[in-house]
Amino acid sequence: MGFEIKNNDSERREYWMRMLDKADAFMQAVTDYPVKECREPMVSLEEAARAEKVEVVFSDLPHMHGLSRLFYLRTGLIGQFLAVAREMNERGWMLKVEEGYRTMEMQKSLLNRNIFSAILCRVQWECGCYRPQVDLLYRRIGALVALSPKLGTHMSGSAMDVSVLLRDTGGELDRGGRYLEMSELTPMDSPFIAEQSGKNRREITGIMHKHGFVDYPFEFWHYNDGDAYSEYLNNTRRPARYGAVHMNSLDGSVTPIENPVAPLISTDVIREMMDQILAEQPEKARRTI
Repeated sequence: MGFEIKNNDSERREYWMRMLDKADAFMQAVTDYPVKECREPMVSLEEAARAEKVEVVFSDLPHMHGLSRLFYLRTGLIGQFLAVAREMNERGWMLKVEEGYRTMEMQKSLLNRNIFSAILCRVQWECGCYRPQVDLLYRRIGALVALSPKLGTHMSGSAMDVSVLLRDTGGELDRGGRYLEMSELTPMDSPFIAEQSGKNRREITGIMHKHGFVDYPFEFWHYNDGDAYSEYLNNTRRPARYGAVHMNSLDGSVTPIENPVAPLISTDVIREMMDQILAEQPEKARRTI
């Protein structure tokens, strides 16, 4: 039984709202999930792949605001990472790592004007093209761009965002959307993608699961292990061993972030950004329902 391509706009809107509400509830649950930080250091994925002669591609795009990407994971995840990459090579694929560890500055900078505008556009669509309530927009952003260190598991060194390339041509394997798609296509099990795209997502996720990584259900590119996301999704009832940390770039050692649930961006900042963008739109978009 394959994916059915649906074109009914109301179905797409209902699905978007339902999945983002679920993502918001997930974030609330993870906020309260216990973490017992193990202080395991970080290791460079680029160095690990090179040492083991495994073909892995790393994004050459700068991070937001021109920051350098940091392709690191915790030491205990390196074996799993290499096993995933090897199996993909055997299938004629290459793992492309889009993101690894993020500093607090990197996580904050994710919400640039382009990404903010994309999310705002979807929330306006959800609200019949009117101005959304700030709290709704904040929750939607929080489901797609984590707004606290604990919820941004890249800051734990336990998550990576990936694409997959064809080994012979270098072309990207079709997953029904590109990295950082912000729409009803974004959830892993979206019914609005082609059958082959859904099959590709499931095969990639199967490899990741086989080697210990868990998929974030609301983004088809995000996988992690050992943090609050994975322990909650696997219902282990164990404290997460990886929490939000600062990394020492010289030796990979880590220091826990003091208040990992503190918001990275306030609702006032969200309101200001929305006002700036809506000021450029027709009057209807500036009115609340």
